Amino acid sequence: MSVLTDAASRTDLLNRLKRAEGQLRGIQRMLEEGQECMDIATQMAAVRKALDSTYVRMTVCFMQQELHARLGTDETADTQIESVLQGVQDLLGKIR
Repeated sequence: MSVLTDAASRTDLLNRLKRAEGQLRGIQRMLEEGQECMDIATQMAAVRKALDSTYVRMTVCFMQQELHARLGTDETADTQIESVLQGVQDLLGKIR
């Protein structure tokens, strides 16, 4: 399996994970303070969605990297790859 080499993509993924980490800390605080279960569940659902979104983004970044490595990077191929991957990301986003 490859390593994600694009620094911008890695930074984006790390930032998404840090936001989710902050949300998790907030949920822990809500539990400690004895807040309503429905409020806590709402925040948990938000964290799950954030993690799902991050996973989809990571998958698309990996696919993009691998396709460019195997197919080359001429302008026409780049445009076609980006178009297909945007569609994949949109489709995967709908199943969350």
